Amino acid sequence: MKKAYFLVNLVAGKAVINKKMGTIIDIFIKDGFETTVHTTQSGSDAVEQAVYACENGYDLLVVAGGDGTLSQCLQGVMGCEKRIPIGYIPAGSTNDFAKSLGIPSDQIKAASFITQGVPALCDVGGFNGGYFSYVAAFGAFTNITYETSQKAKNVFGHMAYIAEGAIQLGSIKAKPMRIEYEDSVIEDEFLYGMVTNTASVAGMINMKNFLLDDGLFEVTLIKKPRNAAELGKTAIALFDNDITDRNIVFFRTNNITITNLSDTPFSWTRDGEYGGEEIVNRICCYKRAVPFIVYGKDELPFEKN
Repeated sequence: MKKAYFLVNLVAGKAVINKKMGTIIDIFIKDGFETTVHTTQSGSDAVEQAVYACENGYDLLVVAGGDGTLSQCLQGVMGCEKRIPIGYIPAGSTNDFAKSLGIPSDQIKAASFITQGVPALCDVGGFNGGYFSYVAAFGAFTNITYETSQKAKNVFGHMAYIAEGAIQLGSIKAKPMRIEYEDSVIEDEFLYGMVTNTASVAGMINMKNFLLDDGLFEVTLIKKPRNAAELGKTAIALFDNDITDRNIVFFRTNNITITNLSDTPFSWTRDGEYGGEEIVNRICCYKRAVPFIVYGKDELPFEKN
């Protein structure tokens, strides 16, 4: 009999997963999975349980939670010699990475999606010794995802992030950075930067022409605008995925070093979780490192064989 390890964050999103647990577990049992359920007790618990699943004969790791919960599991899976397939049931406030994988937003449909799907190897990001599934970012607003309270996110959902961002609008400041990739070096003042492998970021920034398994990540940097009007124009261009704006620097790479040249470094976010405040930040792409369950791979952003 196949074995599934079902890891659940009961407080993710608006905690709606609680009411659907029985139905979801029944879907896996009916499909022939002997299913073990574990509710996360902390972020580090998710890491440890992912390692447990990989090292104890399970065939599938099912993760129900937000992008942060999935990212914590990824830290554990990447540290294992045997990396079992991950099935993702999105239960958070935004669920960016689920959209990239074509996973339904409805948790019941997502569970059925997993039982009917197939594993596909996806790229994984390396960040200062840790890992990320879809985004590592610094600068303006990147602290919103982990500073917005879980209670506010449960009540207001995605609008809680927008409200917190409006509060911080007046305190945006650019900082001098050095960007090194391949044979290029860029030095300038930046107020935002992100390294991504996703269809969307924070549910607001939509990315185009990306592949989940090509060994390359998309890098988007926002230079310091000359005035408030220019900042507004650049923000609109970012949300419209218009990389022709004079303040937007865009390129693809599999390895990048970002050095903060100021005395007070930016905070980083990694898949919506706090990522630290290092002066020198090294980011790389592990090509096709972890299998995720997908359905209809030919319609998703993967390289065509």
